[in-house]
Amino acid sequence: MIFRREHFSLLLLVPSIFLSGCSTVANKVAHDPWEGFNRQVYAFNDTLDVYALKPAAKGYKAITPDIVEAGVSNFFANLGDVRNFVNNLLQLKFVPAGIDLSRIAFNTTIGLGGLIDVATPLGYPKSNEDFGQTLGTWGLGSGPYVVMPFLGPSTLRDVSGLPVDWVASPVRYVESNSDQWALVLLDTVSLRAELLKASSIRDTAALDPYIFTREAFLQRRVSLVNDGEIPVNEDDSEAFDEDELLDDE
Repeated sequence: MIFRREHFSLLLLVPSIFLSGCSTVANKVAHDPWEGFNRQVYAFNDTLDVYALKPAAKGYKAITPDIVEAGVSNFFANLGDVRNFVNNLLQLKFVPAGIDLSRIAFNTTIGLGGLIDVATPLGYPKSNEDFGQTLGTWGLGSGPYVVMPFLGPSTLRDVSGLPVDWVASPVRYVESNSDQWALVLLDTVSLRAELLKASSIRDTAALDPYIFTREAFLQRRVSLVNDGEIPVNEDDSEAFDEDELLDDE
């Protein structure tokens, strides 16, 4: 499958989700009315990953010094802080927005254009916000689960937020289209290299990687929209309604 940056934290959830046995209850609780279509797109993404992106990531990791890998990762993380800043403002979370702005200032200047993350050691932690989360805080439900070609797991709400996040991305304002695509490709390969070990754990642990990925993604999105708290009796919790699950057992 193809990965976006939030998939890194998603795959870190794999061991705990596997131990909780989520795959045995997934069909009861997942908000996935388009599962047939989603599985076909998932298979397409997975094939593309196996035969193109994963080998590219392995090659990148093999020839790139660790210090350069870290610099590339930090550079794109710094660009991502612009999106975090915009969405924290839209969510009226002014303190996190101020931290995002401080991170951008410190990492872009002292951190040599974002190649070095100096903000985190200084006490300015990185946030993780996007317009899909912003729509969630404004009260819009997640809608059905959907797997996007190339982009991977998402929801109808999150898909509708992608254009706004693209507008907020500094890469969008690079004049040359070829340079834009080069940056997107480098970011994708760099991230996939970071995920090599985590994705291998997912593939070996899960009885059904599709269900596994879906459950991890949906739980992660609920957590992100609610700043780490799982809501009760809210639309975003529909996919993980514990009372419904108990009634069905």
